[in-house]
Amino acid sequence: MNLQDFQPNTERTKAIADKMREIIALTGEDTRRDGLVRTPERIGEAMQFLTKGYREDPDAILRSALFTEDYKQMVVVKDIDFYSLCEHHLLPFFGKAHVAYIPNGKVTGLSKIARIVDVYARRFQIQERMTTQIKECIQRTLNPLGVMVVIEAEHLCMQMRGVQKQHSITTTSDFTGAFTRQETREEFLRLIKG
Repeated sequence: MNLQDFQPNTERTKAIADKMREIIALTGEDTRRDGLVRTPERIGEAMQFLTKGYREDPDAILRSALFTEDYKQMVVVKDIDFYSLCEHHLLPFFGKAHVAYIPNGKVTGLSKIARIVDVYARRFQIQERMTTQIKECIQRTLNPLGVMVVIEAEHLCMQMRGVQKQHSITTTSDFTGAFTRQETREEFLRLIKG
């Protein structure tokens, strides 16, 4: 679902806007100032889009394009762009997810892998949990011979505030099954770096 297809809930928008108006006023700003008059409503709509993953079922997304296929080699979807909100400061973190699985009689549509990355990214999140959630969803739904997920991200909570370290990248990984073998993990890492 892209932004053009997204329809925010009017009641939810109003509830978020009312709270945001209070927060903006607490910073010392005048919420009646021309540039800020509609800002609370825009934030209400944006927050619903940025957290739409709470209202989506990643397992159902994978099952919606599940096919029987006798393919037992690695399937890799790499460089999946994502944007998320760090649950500690509600500041963005963003980067790329790389996902691999080794089918065990079932494959899913490749776009569905990217969609489940978005489902988990569109929640208040930490990168470590998101990595594991993607892996567990694929393992649970497809029952493959193994899954591996690597996420590389920049965190604005480290760049805009706190230690203010620009260009730092955080990398997380998680894996199951066949990926517990070092040679399988190394093959995946070669494929995503190549």
